[in-house]
Amino acid sequence: MQNSSDNVENPDWLETIRWTEEGLVPAIAQDAETGEILMMAWMNRESLRLTAEEGQAVYWSRSRGKLWRKGETSGHQQVIRDIRLDCDEDVILLKVEQKGGIACHTGRRSCFYRSLKDGQWASVDPVIKDPDTIYGSN
Repeated sequence: MQNSSDNVENPDWLETIRWTEEGLVPAIAQDAETGEILMMAWMNRESLRLTAEEGQAVYWSRSRGKLWRKGETSGHQQVIRDIRLDCDEDVILLKVEQKGGIACHTGRRSCFYRSLKDGQWASVDPVIKDPDTIYGSN
């Protein structure tokens, strides 16, 4: 990621963002090479700061109530190539290199694997790797 240490260490850039009342901002992960949208997750100030500092995606897990380093369990990290802010200052776009080719916990390349067909959601992208193999069965 092309980023000077001044940009990361100076917290002023975080103040530009329009955080939700819960202190979150949606973040879209996009493949830096292909432009494919891989996933959406939430970030708080700490996770976005750590993402910029470490060069790997760190999200805020609302269900677990804690920081979540993408790939900490699966090994499918997201290496940051660029961090962008939309015109309304309320959505982050992460351009990433997706390690292992899998971004979704369902074992697919993208979390956006369903398409509306004749009033029904249909899976249109294949499972690359069985999630039980990635995460272990419960």
